[in-house]
Amino acid sequence: MSKYPKIIVDLKKLEHNAKIVTKLCGNHNIDLAAVTKVYCGNPEIAKTTVAGGVKMLADSRVENLIRLKDIDVPKLYLRVPMMSEVEEVVKYADISLNSEIKTIEKLSEVAVKENKVHNIILMVDLGDLREGVWPKDVIDTVEKVLKYKGVHLIGLGTNLTCYGGVIPKEDNLGKLVEIAKDIEEKFNIELEIISGGNSSSIHLVTSDKIPCKINNLRLGEAIVLGTESSYGQNIEDTYQDVFMLAAQIVELKEKPSIPIGEIGVDAFGNKPTFTDRGIRKRAILAVGRQDIYPEKLMPIDGEMIILGASSDHLIVDVTDCDQEYKVGDEIRFNLKYPAILQLFTSEYVFKEIK
Repeated sequence: MSKYPKIIVDLKKLEHNAKIVTKLCGNHNIDLAAVTKVYCGNPEIAKTTVAGGVKMLADSRVENLIRLKDIDVPKLYLRVPMMSEVEEVVKYADISLNSEIKTIEKLSEVAVKENKVHNIILMVDLGDLREGVWPKDVIDTVEKVLKYKGVHLIGLGTNLTCYGGVIPKEDNLGKLVEIAKDIEEKFNIELEIISGGNSSSIHLVTSDKIPCKINNLRLGEAIVLGTESSYGQNIEDTYQDVFMLAAQIVELKEKPSIPIGEIGVDAFGNKPTFTDRGIRKRAILAVGRQDIYPEKLMPIDGEMIILGASSDHLIVDVTDCDQEYKVGDEIRFNLKYPAILQLFTSEYVFKEIK
């Protein structure tokens, strides 16, 4: 008997998406780093993206890089390293994203001790206000980085949309390219990688507006969901249902659509509001906010309405559905990117990879 709740992964569709996105970016001389954090560095899934043409794997957790260590492609550490994990970063990552001189100094010390050279992508903050050196400080920072042994400045990178929601454009990514050119001229070096961000940059690729010196993107959503994350548009000829949630009905009853009694706060400290639709047929599913936020779910049955969730139960309205559901039935949902991350992180959700 199948176990529930479960997240279902279709590897054939994933490989197809990887091939399509790799080819799309390859036409603009852009290599991809497939971001594996959304599925917690699962090696079987990561290998599928490599089979689809991806040349690098990227993750923001050292624990996930350890899981990926036997896959023979370069590994990129996505998060600015903590001082406490520098030794592991040098051991398990070929490249890391950096913005702090003190951290780079520590990476240098560890790399020299281990008789290794650790590659660094210096992050530049183009206005999203997450990690990165401010543009006016980049030259001075590079001058310091080049003095350290054991580390090699392999390139520049930036991150957009993740915090400030700033959308990648020709002008801000063009600024990254200009800074890269200035560095190469001033220090007489060649930067191998100019990393132009994440899946939010794909819209510039599809519209042929990506600056020509950008040669790397770090992609999660574009591969696993077939969407770009600036405007939420689907990438042509990709699947959006590579990952799906399946949950089981544990109760099916007709009940009022408004609770009876004085309304206080729910289990999460929020005061809920309700719309009176009369008596409705409601199904309770055995999955909840400990595993997933209901706002990130999209029922396959288009007539189903998600009403809300507690920590352990998801409540849906099935009154207008054509299918006659019964207790024990499986309900499936398409997923937004954060939902995949949550479901894979939860140890209470089974993983079915096919």
